[in-house]
Amino acid sequence: MSPTAGRTPAAPLAPGASLSAARRGRELTESVDGPVVDVLVVGLGATGAGAALDAAARGLSVVAVDAHDLAFGTSRWSSKLIHGGLRYLASAQFDVAHESAVERGVLMERTAPHLVHAQPFVLPLTPLVSGGQAALAQAGFRAGDALRLAARTARATLPAPRRLSVVETRHLAPALRPDGLRGGLLSWDGRLTDDARLVTALARTAAAHGARVLTRVRALELTGSGARVRDELTGEEGLIRARAVVNAAGVWAGDLVDGVRIRPSRGTHLVLRSDRLGPLPAGLHVPVPGETNRFVLVLPQGDGRVYVGLTDEPVEGGIPDVPEVPETDVGFLLDVLGSVLDVPLHRDDVVGAFAGLRPLLDTSSAHTGTAARTADISRRHAVLPSRDGVITVVGGKLTTYRRMAEDAVDAAVEACRLPAGRSPTASLPLVGAAPPRALAALRAPRRLVRRYGTEAPAVHALGTRDPRLSEPVLPGHPVTRAELLWAVRHEGALDEADLLDRRTRIGLVPEDRVAALGAAHEALSESPAGRD
Repeated sequence: MSPTAGRTPAAPLAPGASLSAARRGRELTESVDGPVVDVLVVGLGATGAGAALDAAARGLSVVAVDAHDLAFGTSRWSSKLIHGGLRYLASAQFDVAHESAVERGVLMERTAPHLVHAQPFVLPLTPLVSGGQAALAQAGFRAGDALRLAARTARATLPAPRRLSVVETRHLAPALRPDGLRGGLLSWDGRLTDDARLVTALARTAAAHGARVLTRVRALELTGSGARVRDELTGEEGLIRARAVVNAAGVWAGDLVDGVRIRPSRGTHLVLRSDRLGPLPAGLHVPVPGETNRFVLVLPQGDGRVYVGLTDEPVEGGIPDVPEVPETDVGFLLDVLGSVLDVPLHRDDVVGAFAGLRPLLDTSSAHTGTAARTADISRRHAVLPSRDGVITVVGGKLTTYRRMAEDAVDAAVEACRLPAGRSPTASLPLVGAAPPRALAALRAPRRLVRRYGTEAPAVHALGTRDPRLSEPVLPGHPVTRAELLWAVRHEGALDEADLLDRRTRIGLVPEDRVAALGAAHEALSESPAGRD
């Protein structure tokens, strides 16, 4: 019998959830110099896409724009983790910790169980970790489990932390140096299949609720009654009028309104080939020498790659579209890894690297000129109305995007007296979401289910009908040509960069990106712009 025989068939494609070049063109024409809408959202990272969904789900008319692509900025450069807030307990930010734990549970159990899973982590007890540090870490993990309980997240969703023997530690992390190893501490947290895929799911769910999601549309000037915008594909300009405007532009938010001061913090990750480290059934928390509450994370991706991050360094000067990775960050991360691994890693082993900028609210003192380290700045988010009525939402983190979006739309509804009730998004499944039992019954490869949820059988069917589409885009990487075609037809991908750098993560390794350009071009050619 086939391994998929008897399984439940796929749910149909969510009505109205497909984003395409044709839909963008049509809805852009309807929006620019068109009727006034209830809410205009600027920025289509996690928070902006979340705000568009929140407003649309309340029955409001919504236009959401971004100068680039979905998840072009910070939202594609994260550690792909949905944190429960443990680090915030150490700094007595109890409200932030609890909020993080609650939102983690919402994603894992209700809104995106296909995209967010439990990830085991091992903190190795090496000679560099004293007995006191180990006891403190163990107490922290127990406190984190108490957060899980307070957030009412099921034990089946996140297993309990515990102490590991040396044998167990070596089994979960064979690459560790055995000399002086005293065992390890096992903990669990939420893990995204891909942060950019979460944003894509948010944008498509918003579209299914009637929001117009317009990429490559730059807000040139923002006021409380709308924005002057430019179509970055044609250069044409016009006005989008709105009763309420939400500025969710992340690190660029301060460029659009006065009075918002952002202090960006750079988080760098390295990309290594999995075969350099061998099998990694769990991720690693590697303590940073000399720091009591700071770790480098080793994150196996399941696609032949491992991410190693992250740094937390202030960024001075202008904010680039795509941050560069300084060699000092690369050296720092390799040095910390070298403190625990048995396998020597060199600069040549780094096949890619990426950096994201966290949009932290500036907490420096205007009187003294002093400022906290960015690593110490609170991750609380803020909703800030400007003098002319623009609602700006900044700060926070990926895990709490939904709450940030809800608070921003609440502020817009109240300030502009919009006809809307309370947010329904805490219980609103995203495109592809279903309970774990239903996901397990889908007739599709497990890798596709973890990326597309209930739409996985439809993606898989593209390759069944045309065997050429079932072929990998490049040797050694699991992404197929069918996934590229699906991204063009249903996920709003407009060019090769959208396909390789955001809908898939092939582009994180420059060598792989070059090899995949031909397949990306073919996918765009096979699904012409006029298709809807």
